[in-house]
Parts: sequence; C-alpha cells; structure tokens
Amino acid sequence: MFNTARLQVVLEIARHGTIVAAAEQLRLSPSAVSHQLATLEQEAGVALVDRGPRSLRLTVAGQRLADYAQQIADLMSAARDELSAHGEGRRGVLRIGFFATAGTELLPRALSSFTAEHPQVELALILGQPPELLPRLNQGELDLVVVFNHPLSPVREASSPAVSPLMVDPQLVVLPAHHPLAGRRRLRLTDLADEPWITTLGVRDEVSVLELAARAEGFQPRIRCRSDHYEVVLGLVRAGVGVALVPSLGLRNPGGVAVRPLTHANLHREIGVALRPGNPNPVVGSFVDRLTDAAAGLSQELAERWSPASRSTAVPQRRSSATAARSAPGGNAATTA
Repeated sequence: MFNTARLQVVLEIARHGTIVAAAEQLRLSPSAVSHQLATLEQEAGVALVDRGPRSLRLTVAGQRLADYAQQIADLMSAARDELSAHGEGRRGVLRIGFFATAGTELLPRALSSFTAEHPQVELALILGQPPELLPRLNQGELDLVVVFNHPLSPVREASSPAVSPLMVDPQLVVLPAHHPLAGRRRLRLTDLADEPWITTLGVRDEVSVLELAARAEGFQPRIRCRSDHYEVVLGLVRAGVGVALVPSLGLRNPGGVAVRPLTHANLHREIGVALRPGNPNPVVGSFVDRLTDAAAGLSQELAERWSPASRSTAVPQRRSSATAARSAPGGNAATTA
C-alpha cells in the first residue's frame, strides 16, 4: 500500500514540474522530496520520473500514478468534508419511533422546522406502539422514540430508558352532536355511567383506561366496541352508537360530534421523548429541541381549541333530516362495522 504523503509528492511534481517547486508547495526541503520520490519508486518497482541534465518529467507510469493520486486526494477531501458535516450535525441519519397520534400534528411540526434547518439529514420514521419501539431503542436501532404513558395504567420496565416530558394530552369526552349532555360545558365521568361506550384496547391487556377510571368512580362501563383507530371511534360516536374518550391529539376530524372536557385529574396521557444514553448521533439534540418547541406550541393550541369556552368544542356536520332522526335521543342508532 502506498503512503499517501509520498503520493502527494508525485502529485505536486506533476503539477509544478520540478522538485524545488514541489518542495515549496509541500513545505519540505528538496532533498526530502527527492528521498520520498526515490522511496516511492522503490515501492512501485518502476521509474516514476525521467531525469534529464536540466529537466524532470514524469514517465508514463509516473503520470498514471499522479492521476490516481489526484483521485485519492479528491476522495480524502470529500471524506473530510462529509465527516465534518456529520460531526456538526449538518448531515447524517435520524431514526425516529413514534405512535400514531403523535404523527398527526406533533411530529410533523417538529420535522417541518428540523428538515428546513437540516436538509441533508436522512430520516427513518418508524410507526408503532411504545412497548414495541422501546426495545429497538435500547438495541440501537432507533435514536429516539416519542412515547406516551397513562397515569392510571403506567408502564415502566426496569430496562426502560429515560423519558423527557413534552406535553400533557387530555382525554376528552366525545358525544353524538345531539346528545342530551352535549349542552354542558364540562362533564364528570359519572354523568356517563349509563351510556354505551366505544373504547380502546388496554395498554397491558384488554382493560382500557376508561374502564380503570370508571371502576375507580364506582361503575362498570357498558362496552359496545373496542378500537385503537380513533377515526373508527369517532365514526361510531357520530352514528349514535355510543360515547367515547379520545385524546386531544386523536381529534383531527371531530365533525358531527360534541367534544367536552372532563373533571378528572388522571384522564390524560403524558407524552415524552425516550432517548438512548450515550447515543453519539449529533443530530438528536437538535431534533429534540424542535420537538420540545412543537410540543409547547401545540399544548397551547389544544388548550384553546378544547377549552369549555371555545366554540370548537362542538362541531356538528350538516346532516339530512333522516340521519338526524336516527341519531336523536330515542331514535334507532345506526351501527357500523
């Protein structure tokens, strides 16, 4: 393998035509350059220069080696530039795990500002539930995971990574638009004890957060359907099948339903970002800053959007008289699959 410093000697001789000029460029003595050239010829096993009485020129082999030396110099320069960009966080790969409703507003806001500042950073976005994603974070497959936790059903394993809090995502009651309780500005869970419910699956098993909260309030909710797809939940509520608890991040299309806050201290999700200790990826910190900013702005907007005084807490759709009759109290509730 040729020494790159000696290759540089051949390259400078090709550029400047004399050992003296090459020595000046390399900040070496002419004798040092001659020695490097002689050593390189010995290593190559072929003459690299044709020495005349008053001139010096590269042989065909010397010129070919100079061409290769130029390519190597270009590659080394590109490598230095790219590694510098990686070290400064201008280039690289960021692998993010996230749950579905974080991908509706929170993550897009953070990514919008991050990608504008880091256009050369590649993104790998992995959708899944926190229990599925956190092992991949621990194994080094992901750089960070946006997670949630329920105070009523906390999930904390011994190997769980540290989680930095981002925001609180309140659980809101969703009712058919013409439900008798839709006129109230705020509800208690016990106000809905006799209602049929559309609920989610549980974090650890089939028992949902709704059921845990209801049991603590002294009643067992009547469950008509379980779905972790909030569009399905909203569709069933809209059809008059039941009422539901939906986190504010899951309310992207609340037309045709009434949304009301609850007077319950523990019905919310704590959203945070889980990080792998010792991760050397330099772009992680910058993205977490953007994620924190996005969470702060979104928290304020959600508080205003779903406050009891906000007009947007009930967004009825235009419906035909037949549809209104079916979903009105006492009517025949339409069901969907």
